[in-house]
This record gives sequence, structure tokens and C-alpha cells, in this order.
Amino acid sequence: QVQLVESGGGLVQAGGSLRLSCAASGSIGTINTMGWYRQAPGKQLELVATMTSSGSTNYADSVKGRFTIFRDNAKNTVFLQMNSLKPEDTAVYYCHYRLYANYWGQGTQVTVSS
Repeated sequence: QVQLVESGGGLVQAGGSLRLSCAASGSIGTINTMGWYRQAPGKQLELVATMTSSGSTNYADSVKGRFTIFRDNAKNTVFLQMNSLKPEDTAVYYCHYRLYANYWGQGTQVTVSS
């Protein structure tokens, strides 16, 4: 089992920045993928960004150039630096870990006011 603990959500004005973090613990493998997904009210869960343990990244088109995902593999932690936030970025953000199975964090609310 893998446990994920997220932090860093909150309320910010449009154009502002937030950083999310997610620490993994438990049965951690050295080769894995960690990332972030989000779900806005009335919408489906969507990928925001993922990063493999070897450093390969994948971003949603809507966040490219504004969000940056990075990891501290020694601490099994993944971060999401969100800059130039827009009201449409408002959602619950979920940390995701994949290694043979999918694990999810509890979610953290990000609200961007216009």
C-alpha cells in the first residue's frame, strides 16, 4: 500500500501562484510515476501533469508554460508549481502515484478568484 499526503492548496487571485506538494509513503518502488489530476465542479477528472522517476514529464495543454512538476525522489515527494493561475484552474487537485496499481491522495482545493 502507498499513502499520499497532499498540501499547499488555497485561495489565490488570478495571476497568482501556488505550490502543491505530495509526500508518498509505504510500499514505494524506485521506478514509478507521480503526478497531479484535477476535478472542477461538474467536470470530469483530468490530467494536469505527471513525472516519472526518471524525469519524463507530461502536461495538459491547458497548463503548459504555467505549471511545472518536479520531484524529490529521495523524499518520495512530488511538487506542482502553479504560476499565472486562472479562474478556470479552480478545482480539487489530486496527487496520483502509479506502480502496478493506482493510488490517490485525499485532494486539495485550489480556488482562483477573478
